[in-house]
Amino acid sequence: MLIAVEGLDGAGKNTLVTGVVDELTRRGAAVSTFTFPRYGSSVFADVASEALHGEHGDLRESVNAMALLFALDRADAAAQIRAALTESDVVILDRYVASNAAYSAGRLRQDASGDIVRWVADLEFGRFDVPVPDQHLLLGVPATVAMERARSRAATDPSRPRDAYERDDDLQMRVDSVYRQLAAESWASPWIEVGTDSPESVEPAGLVARLMHE
Repeated sequence: MLIAVEGLDGAGKNTLVTGVVDELTRRGAAVSTFTFPRYGSSVFADVASEALHGEHGDLRESVNAMALLFALDRADAAAQIRAALTESDVVILDRYVASNAAYSAGRLRQDASGDIVRWVADLEFGRFDVPVPDQHLLLGVPATVAMERARSRAATDPSRPRDAYERDDDLQMRVDSVYRQLAAESWASPWIEVGTDSPESVEPAGLVARLMHE
């Protein structure tokens, strides 16, 4: 099973992934994980990050150019994901194609039915042939909560300064709206929304039972 975990910056995706991995491992499943963007191991992700922190001239201004960099990062990892799927029972992706769709749509002030969402899907699932998730998980904490968590994280961890997307509260609100639209229409695969109060409210055992259709 290939599971993509989505949500705003600061929503608590790492907390959720850790809990689900621990529960699956406790049940005896072999689990592999990937985190996108792959900062530090992908030139495409690193260039995107540098652009989001003010480098590379006007690169950041192009929605399509930034989306392409994030898509190339996943295309570069596609063979590794497929290999993990043959070796593991479950592969969990912390951010995936839906992030590109939601953030690109949010930047262009489009909704989930907009041209950019179709472009991202055609590019990544089509031309780049990255694996399609079997299941999406949306960590649906309120956008205001996620943004405050991102601010607090940056204030206490000098290695995690907020990038241009994270500093744009209006963008985060629009992205949150697109994520919820994608979930409502089961974009690319079924979606489960969890953690609507906080990421800590998710009970990993119960969530894994839902994922395994128990």
